Amino acid sequence: MHIVLGILSAVISILYILDRLGIDVAFNPWSWRRRRAWAKRYTGDPIYSVDEPMHAAAIFVTATAKFDGTVSTEEKQAILQMFEEKFSLSPKAAAELFGSATHLLGAPQVMGTQVEGLAGKSRDLFSPEQAESMLEMMEGVAALSGGPTPQQHEYLVRMRNAFEKPQPAGTWA
Repeated sequence: MHIVLGILSAVISILYILDRLGIDVAFNPWSWRRRRAWAKRYTGDPIYSVDEPMHAAAIFVTATAKFDGTVSTEEKQAILQMFEEKFSLSPKAAAELFGSATHLLGAPQVMGTQVEGLAGKSRDLFSPEQAESMLEMMEGVAALSGGPTPQQHEYLVRMRNAFEKPQPAGTWA
């Protein structure tokens, strides 16, 4: 009996020491799953946490302007006007939406990967009307500077292919 108590106290001591050192030794699968999901969300790219079609569309439209470099004042004003008209937003809400979309988009080197990943994830959120409206806004932004650049054209083709047959989800409002 004293041998069993010695082994149990040694195991408990080792588990306690590992816990104090920050090494995760979890026996509760629900707790482990919750902590794992939180860690993935905390350390992941925040653009993939977008789960509303209006916010995703704002990111896609803003990315169209950012693909050829920085966003010009003319492009920004046109995007804000589109957000106000298409999404039925106030000027302040449209500016906030544009700001958050600009913030979520990363550097030009990773922006293509980010947008493609978000398109694959959010494709099912869009109704056919929403997808068509978003693609029209993207083409309008690309046409502002005299036609789409080669990068913008390639991006528009990829997005049109990604949203060719979306699942019904509803309207913007």
